Amino acid sequence: MRTVMLAVLIAMIGCTSPKERPKDATMTSSQWRPLFNGKDLSGWETWLGRPHMSVTGVDLPKDEKGQYVGVVGLNNDPKRVYSVVEVDGAPAIRISGEIFGALTTTEEFENYCLKFEFKWGDEKFEPRTKAMRDSGILYHCVGPHGGPPSPSGGGSRAWMQSHECQIQERDTGDYWSVADAIADIEAEPITIDGKHKTVVYKPGAEKWTIPNVEKLTQKRAIKSLDNEKPSGEWNTVEIICVGGNARHVINGKENMVITNSRRKVDGQEIALTKGRLQFQSEGAEVFYRNIMVRSDLSK
Repeated sequence: MRTVMLAVLIAMIGCTSPKERPKDATMTSSQWRPLFNGKDLSGWETWLGRPHMSVTGVDLPKDEKGQYVGVVGLNNDPKRVYSVVEVDGAPAIRISGEIFGALTTTEEFENYCLKFEFKWGDEKFEPRTKAMRDSGILYHCVGPHGGPPSPSGGGSRAWMQSHECQIQERDTGDYWSVADAIADIEAEPITIDGKHKTVVYKPGAEKWTIPNVEKLTQKRAIKSLDNEKPSGEWNTVEIICVGGNARHVINGKENMVITNSRRKVDGQEIALTKGRLQFQSEGAEVFYRNIMVRSDLSK
C-alpha cells in the first residue's frame, strides 16, 4: 500500500521519481502553472550588468581602458537581450547572451518543483566566443540585483546571491555557488598537483561545503552524469526544492543533490530556503519554453 501511495504522490507532483525529488516530499493542493505566458515577459524583470567593452549601442561611460563603467540596470534592455520569439512552431523566450545579466521572476518560491525546456542557439558574444555555450537557472535568489558590489567596482554585476543549476554545453546539472550562497554536497574531490580543485557529486560520499576557499579552488560541484542532448535539441530540466534540499534532474535523470542551503548575514549562517528565480544571460544565445512551477511541496 505504501508503494502505491508513493507512486500516486509522484504522479501528482509531476517530478520524475522518488530519487529525483527531495525525500518524503508530498503535494498539497497546488497545480502546475506557467511562468511564461507565451506572449510577453509579464511576471519577469530584466537585469543587465556591466557590458563587455565590445558591446555597442548602450549609453554608459567608459574608462581610460575602454571598459564600461556601471551597469545597464533594471528593466532597461536597449540591445533586446531578452525577447519572446517563435521557435520550432511555439513561443519561447530568447536570451541573446550579449550582455551578462538575468531574467528574474517578480515572485519568490519555496517548496516547489520548477520544470522547463531549453535549447541552444547559434550566436556567441565576448568574452565567451571561444567557450562552451553557457547560461544557467539560479534559484533561491535573494538580495540586490547583480549581487553585492565588489570593493573594486569591477566584475559583471550580473546575478543575485543564489544557487545555480548550471546550463552549459556538456555541464548541465553542475552546481555553482553564486555570490557565496552555501550548500553541502556528497562528493569526491578532483585533485590536481596536490590541490583539490573541485568535487564530483557522488551519493553516499563525504559531505563537502561549497564554497570552501580553504579546501577548493572553485565554488562548484560537478554533476554525477551527463544527460544533456546534443546542441540544438530541446532538453528538460527539473529543480525540486524542499526545505534546505534541492535536486537537479536533466532529461529525467538526477545528477546533483544539494543539502543544508544557507547564507551568511552579518557573519552568521541562516537558512536559505526560498527566493526568486533567474535565467542567466552569459554570452550565448539560448531559448527557454514551457516554464512551469508547482508550489507547496512540503516535508
